Amino acid sequence: MGVFLALALICSYVESLIPFYFGIPGVKLGLTNIVVVLMLYCVGTKEAFLISMLRIVLSGFLFGNMFSILYSLAGGILSFLVMYLLKSTRKFGVLPISVSGGVFHNVGQLIVAAAVVENYNIFYYMPVLLIAGIITGFLIGIAAQEMILRIGDRLK
Repeated sequence: MGVFLALALICSYVESLIPFYFGIPGVKLGLTNIVVVLMLYCVGTKEAFLISMLRIVLSGFLFGNMFSILYSLAGGILSFLVMYLLKSTRKFGVLPISVSGGVFHNVGQLIVAAAVVENYNIFYYMPVLLIAGIITGFLIGIAAQEMILRIGDRLK
């Protein structure tokens, strides 16, 4: 578990260093979701959730602030819940689950942002975030799927 947490923190750090700007405020690639999806499929649900939450809190303290922790926790919890529920149906593959994780991470953050600023007009930003979540979730899903195929059996 420590290796996965370290890997997730490294991904978080690398992502903070990359001047990755879509022209859309708040949109990131979500490299750490590779670790979460990999763990969800190859290690276990409880372990994946624990690593996801620990990574959010620790990376928030290391590379962000209290607001980034709040937004990331909201997005991370909702994203994980949706990915877990979809995976438990056994009807969806890695790519749709990763895409749903990317989309619902943005939805969770937007809900918290609306509550923090007490203005629900922020939901006009939803279509942009949905498109960004689909694109980044798809890219992360491809990477996670390849990792699961190549090293998934060794992690069990």
